[in-house]
Amino acid sequence: MTTRVAVVDDQTLVRQGIRSLLALSEQIDVVGEGEHGDDALALVATGDVDVLLLDLRMPRRDGIATLEALAERGSPVPVLVLTTFDDDELVLRALRAGAKGYLLKDVTLDQLVGAIRTLADGGTLLQPGLTDRLFRAVAARPAGVAGIERPEPLTPRERDVLRLAAAGYSNTEIAASLYLAPGTVKNHLSSVFGKLGVRDRTRAVLRALDLGLLDGP
Repeated sequence: MTTRVAVVDDQTLVRQGIRSLLALSEQIDVVGEGEHGDDALALVATGDVDVLLLDLRMPRRDGIATLEALAERGSPVPVLVLTTFDDDELVLRALRAGAKGYLLKDVTLDQLVGAIRTLADGGTLLQPGLTDRLFRAVAARPAGVAGIERPEPLTPRERDVLRLAAAGYSNTEIAASLYLAPGTVKNHLSSVFGKLGVRDRTRAVLRALDLGLLDGP
C-alpha cells in the first residue's frame, strides 16, 4: 500500500526535486503540491493526503501558521517539516505547534521515505542531532520553564530510554543499546509519556527539555 504525500514549499525547484526523488519509490505517491500554507490547508482538506511535507519559510501563510491552523481544525494528517535548520528556535516552534517530525532537505531517498512511512504509521521522527540543537534553543530562553508543573520523577532507566529516543534511536536500537527487550523499551516510553503528560516521543523530548530532565549536549 502506497503512502499519499503532499509537498508544500515556496521554492519550485525544491518541490520538483522532492517530487522527482519520491517518484523513485514504489511506496510513495505524491498526490499534490503547493507553494504556501493556504495550499497546504486546501490539500489536506481533500482527505487524500496521508502525510504532509511542509517547509517553514513561505509567503502568505508560513509553516508555523499552517501547523497552528491544522491543529485548530483537528487535522489528523501528520506533518513532516523539511528545513535547512538555520533557525533552531523556528524548528522548536514548529514541533510545539504540532509537527510530528523534521528532516533536513539534503536527506537521502531512503531517509525521506523511511520518515514518511514512520509518520504514516502513527510514529514521530527525531532526526539524530535534533536534541543538541533544541538544548541550545531552550537554553537561550532562561525564563521559559519557571511556571511548568513538575511531573512524577523519571526512573534512571526511563531517563536512559528517553535520552536515546531524543537522539533519534528507534525502539529496536534503544533495546540493543540498553540490552533490553523491545517490549520493555515500549513500556518504559509509555511510562515516560504518562508521567510527562504527552502522547509521543517528540512531545516527550520537548517537555523534558523544558523541565531540565535531560542532560545538555
